[in-house]
Amino acid sequence: MADRSTLLWLQAGSCGGCTMAVLECGARGWSAELDAVGIDLVWHPSVSLATGAEVIERLERIESGAEPLDILCLEGAVLCGPNGTGRFNRFAGTGRTMLDWVRALAPRAGTVVAVGSCAAFGGIPAGDPDPTDARGLQHTARGPGGVLGTEFRSRSGMPVINVSGCAPHPGWIMETLEAVAAGLIGPADLDALGRPRFFADHLAHHGCSRNEFYEFKASAERPSDRGCMMENLGCKATQAVGDCNQRSWNGGGTCTDGGYACVACTAPGFENTRGFLATPKIAGIPVGLPLDMPKAWFVALAALSKSATPKRVRDNARADRPVVPPGRGPGTR
Repeated sequence: MADRSTLLWLQAGSCGGCTMAVLECGARGWSAELDAVGIDLVWHPSVSLATGAEVIERLERIESGAEPLDILCLEGAVLCGPNGTGRFNRFAGTGRTMLDWVRALAPRAGTVVAVGSCAAFGGIPAGDPDPTDARGLQHTARGPGGVLGTEFRSRSGMPVINVSGCAPHPGWIMETLEAVAAGLIGPADLDALGRPRFFADHLAHHGCSRNEFYEFKASAERPSDRGCMMENLGCKATQAVGDCNQRSWNGGGTCTDGGYACVACTAPGFENTRGFLATPKIAGIPVGLPLDMPKAWFVALAALSKSATPKRVRDNARADRPVVPPGRGPGTR
């Protein structure tokens, strides 16, 4: 392919889950997917063979401008402690911190991509009390800023692209890289938090297999129940951006399909939620209400829906399997 793009992937304060997610991208595997869209992987600490002096020399060439870099991906939060030195996270063998490398390489990249909520907003490493002073590239859990600052723009004029999630869907990662390589993504294609709108203009609630229970406000009371988990079990799918329930993960399944409440992992500060499995309420009304309708409407509709809940839906909501099958309507055989 004539015009190919180069990709450098670094890992900072990370569990490696974002890499594990993207490795499942496509039937041919991630390497083949990258090659097919014209992206050459310069180096990745988990999948590349190069080590030691060979890697350091390559990084120094990119830093000096001797070797061009099209895409810089960072996985994991940048650990800025102690006292702003970044010494909690040194890049082994280089004698320098990851904080230093990120600030040196980001201005050299055509586009900078934060892969996962840790790189985007600080994520799990930034959870209270955050002794490492973990931050995202251009945001923190508390707002814009991050280690690169609000004014940072890559060589292409783009802010950091935040492919948030813990971990992000492999399609979000790969489709973002493909769009960058093809020159098909610009500032208008990002939301206010720098997330690509192709997934951030959706809610995790959209396409959820529990939506019949949601519509009738037939709520689960235990983790094994099949009903909607919003009212009692802490599910934030109606508030969380992402098309999670509209595309299967690695062949099939989503969090809510598996019986796990959505924790809004694409949002900054999700790691500091108090009680992931319980819904905070005031006067019996959930504190976090759906983003796609006015709160007063939701409260009124919830009361109406509960009064009209079919017995089948109510019974099935509080069971771990369908206990009442759909009935036949009048006049059918």
